[in-house]
Amino acid sequence: MERSTCSYCESDLTKILDLGYLPPVNVMPTSIDQNEQSIRFPLSLHHCENCGLTQITEELPSHLVFPESYPYLSGTTRILRDNFIEQAAITIPKIGLQSNQLVVDIGSNDGTLLSNYIKFSRVLGVEPTNAADVAAEKSIPTIKGFFNSNISKKIVSEFGKAKLVTACNVFAHIPNLDSLMRNILSIMDEDGVFLSESHYLNDLVETLQFDTIYHEHLRYYDASFLSRMFGEHGLEIFDIERIQTHGGSIRVWAARVGKYAISKRVEKFITDEQKNIHYGISGLQIFSAKVTYWRHDFRKLVAEIRLSGSSIAGIGAPSRASTLISFAGLEHSDLISIGEISNSHKIGRDIPGTKIPIIDERLLLENDPPDYLLMLSWHIGDELIEKIKARGYKGKFIIPLPRAKIIE
Repeated sequence: MERSTCSYCESDLTKILDLGYLPPVNVMPTSIDQNEQSIRFPLSLHHCENCGLTQITEELPSHLVFPESYPYLSGTTRILRDNFIEQAAITIPKIGLQSNQLVVDIGSNDGTLLSNYIKFSRVLGVEPTNAADVAAEKSIPTIKGFFNSNISKKIVSEFGKAKLVTACNVFAHIPNLDSLMRNILSIMDEDGVFLSESHYLNDLVETLQFDTIYHEHLRYYDASFLSRMFGEHGLEIFDIERIQTHGGSIRVWAARVGKYAISKRVEKFITDEQKNIHYGISGLQIFSAKVTYWRHDFRKLVAEIRLSGSSIAGIGAPSRASTLISFAGLEHSDLISIGEISNSHKIGRDIPGTKIPIIDERLLLENDPPDYLLMLSWHIGDELIEKIKARGYKGKFIIPLPRAKIIE
């Protein structure tokens, strides 16, 4: 379904960036799944000047965006594991979490986040994909399904209300923000806390992260919008901080008005944000122009490498890789394969919309290493490059964003 007005306030929208027709990033077929290979939908970024929400206008059916066979597990990503350890260490004393109180994680995946709370409180996950089964194997109670009003009622009737509700890297993914907020409020204690972690719009714009725009991500938040939106639902932000996940995110604690002392950094964060040259419609329009130039320059770089007779493979197959590859128009003739960590569920499948196979990175690096490695998880490129060099790789690296460059 494609909307023509803002998903939150229904005002008119300004188009920022048209990425063309892209496949859902989590529909990852094998080479013989020809029908799935052709599934593509329009994808474009828009901004609402009335409420300030930046968003895409295409909402795909849930089973395409989050298929039951969803291939990603949070526990396979070290930076996320470390992030959730840090989050719990900060949040438990901040809100005075007690052992008899409940923590609910929306979009809990394999239970990695909740594993850091289970020693201190009761926990419950909500997860629609088969990752819920992985969490259950780790003895983390999980309701398998999409978070909605029916599941909200089930939580309250069977488990009680929550002291802490978390939504990390999913708060921008669930359709109908107004309904989502009502459901979150319905499961929160009167002194409960809602903790969200979301990709930060200013970081996305500043470092040209168009590759994180895909159908799974319906909205892109800044603190100014979140503050206004929470206020309209009787909540206030009482603390906020930037974190490093996904190339730059914000961690936000919100509660009903007057329940917690507000940190001084909340006002400063919002003030600094609005003074930033990357903020608002003007920053987004500059971002759009830069993305257009990037595509031309990146295609030229790849073409020159291939014409020289050198080979290129990718390293890492995060969801964002699908947007970058599709928007840049890369084919199997450009990338011979993409290496993933050995326990990844993506191995044996293709990058959506292409014939580019995903293989075990050990095979890629040890058997016949390419001349160049395209760092598709470029936002943690420095860390990955050091590890790959330590394994004996002698070739060159392509860092695609924010500006394509080659590292020896």
